[in-house]
Amino acid sequence: MKILIIEDDKEIVEVISLAFEIRWPEMGVVSTHLGKKGAALVESEDPDLVILDLGLPDTSGFDVLKEIRAFSKVPILILTVRGEEADIVRGLEWGADDYMTKPFRQLELLSRIRALTRRANPSVDETLVFGKLSYAPTTRRLTNGDSEIDMTRTEGYILAHLMTNAGQISTYSGLAEAIWGDEYPGAAENLRVYIRRLREKIEADPDQPQIILTRTGSGYYLAKPE
Repeated sequence: MKILIIEDDKEIVEVISLAFEIRWPEMGVVSTHLGKKGAALVESEDPDLVILDLGLPDTSGFDVLKEIRAFSKVPILILTVRGEEADIVRGLEWGADDYMTKPFRQLELLSRIRALTRRANPSVDETLVFGKLSYAPTTRRLTNGDSEIDMTRTEGYILAHLMTNAGQISTYSGLAEAIWGDEYPGAAENLRVYIRRLREKIEADPDQPQIILTRTGSGYYLAKPE
């Protein structure tokens, strides 16, 4: 397997590379400090995952994300100091699969990378059905009645978890462990952003959800179909 790091901080590249060398030695690492070169390396190196910084010297990381998504579905994890909700939403909206802020814990980063690479290659394409929703995990094809909806990899994984556990509350910690392999500080806040994105895609009125409901202080669940 191979990972591409698009990051202009040499120390961070070294820290991540060392973490892989010690804990995941079969993972090859390619890196660049330039966004434009990073997009080109996605095409030429065909990595299994991309770690992308937003603050690059030659271009915006958001523009790199948009460029990569124009031709590739490779899992992309944004790793940045920018933790504002607007930036998180923008990253997810433009196709990132996960979003982490600096400083970060090495084990958490590796855990979330393992989760992303695992989800990129689902072993079973069992179509999930709940009410008018129909979701195929392998192709990430979601239909809501007669409408087909584009999903990011993480959005699809969250929805699949909710559909698989329909009728039960999926707790914040349970969702975090299912998606990222572990619960981490800020997981509930990140989940809130993903749930908001899902509601905007499948709810008639995201501010008055009828499908994905919140159990305050506990987690989320799917309402029983009428």
